[in-house]
Parts: sequence; C-alpha cells; structure tokens
Amino acid sequence: MIDVLVADDEQPARDELAHLLRRDQRIGEIVLAASGAQALRELTERAVTIAFLDIHMPGLGGMDLARSLAALAEPPAVVFVTADDARAVDAFDVRAADYLLKPVRTDRLRRAIDRVLELGGAAAAPPGDEVLTVTVGSSVRFVQRSEVRWVQAQGDYSRLHTADGTGHLVRIPISELEQRWADGFVRVHRSYLAAVTSIDEARLSGAEPSVSVGAVVLPVSRRLLPGVREALVRREGAR
Repeated sequence: MIDVLVADDEQPARDELAHLLRRDQRIGEIVLAASGAQALRELTERAVTIAFLDIHMPGLGGMDLARSLAALAEPPAVVFVTADDARAVDAFDVRAADYLLKPVRTDRLRRAIDRVLELGGAAAAPPGDEVLTVTVGSSVRFVQRSEVRWVQAQGDYSRLHTADGTGHLVRIPISELEQRWADGFVRVHRSYLAAVTSIDEARLSGAEPSVSVGAVVLPVSRRLLPGVREALVRREGAR
C-alpha cells in the first residue's frame, strides 16, 4: 500500500482523480490539497510515495512545487496531471515520473503508478540518463535512454524499442541518436542502432552477420562490422 497526494485547485478534478485512485488496491491514504501551498505544507509534515500535481494552480503552480519538493528528506515521485499538453519538456527539468493529460483514463493512471513503483518510488531518471518525450494517443510518456534496447530508423523518425517490447516513435533521425548515444549504443545497420549491453549474441562471420537483442535479430552491415566488433570487445573488457 502506498500513500499519495493529489493537488488541484479544481474540486471536480481533484475528486475524480481520487475516485480513480481508490480503485487501485495498491493505493492507501489519499491526501487532498486545493493549492500548491497546501500541498507543500502537507508534504513537509508527511511522506507520500507519489504526488499527483496539476500544473496551473493559483500562487504556487505545479512546476514550482515540484522543484520545492526536491529539498525534502523523502521527496515523492511527481506525476503531473494537466490539460496542458505543451509542458512535457518542462517536466523533464523537475525529473517528473510521468505526465498525464486530462481527462485521465484508468489504464493510463495505472501505468503511471506501475512506472513509479518500478523506479522504486524515486524520481524518473538518474542523472545523465537522457529522457525523451513520446506521444501515445492523447497521452505523453517519458522514455529513458536506459530503457531502450534497440532503435529502428523510420525516415526522419526513430522507433525506440524497450525491454517490455513496446516501440515508441520519436521525431529524431537515427543518425542524430547515433551521435547523442555514442557512449553505450552502436550502429549495426543503416536502419538499426543497438544498446551494446543488450546484445545477447553476435554472429559476425558468414554471409549474413547479425546480432540478437532478446528475441529480435538485427542484421549487421559489412561496412559497420569493425565498429560492432570494437564495441563488443570494449564491453567485454569493461566487465
């Protein structure tokens, strides 16, 4: 059972989110706050696992509140719940665990709670772990670089494949990701980039060289063979 806080200056929105949370058997006490200032007072007196914050509240808004929570001895994970779909990038700066758009769906709320619990109740990403914004239907989700096992080029976009088998489309060319993620990822093919630590098997000789990432087999182009070999040797040397 985990305790949570809901901060929203609109009572219908506050009550609706609390109603959805009560359906989840993992949720214990729900602390309600009608303003950012009230939420801060509550959180300085008691620890909760997750703080669900509206962004636009009079006085102390959700973003500033999230920054203030970082100073607490036991800061909660922050999940923004908002009708504003334009602030997801700002949410990275305060290390939010998730970003939900109103009206909130039960399944999407459950996934946000799952995400926090998988992260141990801490902030979303450790320092240095890049976070990308991906849009899933009407929702916005954060994907950490450390979650990505391989990347597939799709024109000017890239599809990020994570350990749970999900593919997330981002508007970043694979060539740019190759440069940004040079420490930890290796280009194996014109269309594929792989996390070096996720490569389970490499077959780099024969007519069709390839690497396996879980159950997925990625072709290796002959032009890129030397770089793939070098990356795997470096990985073995670092163990």
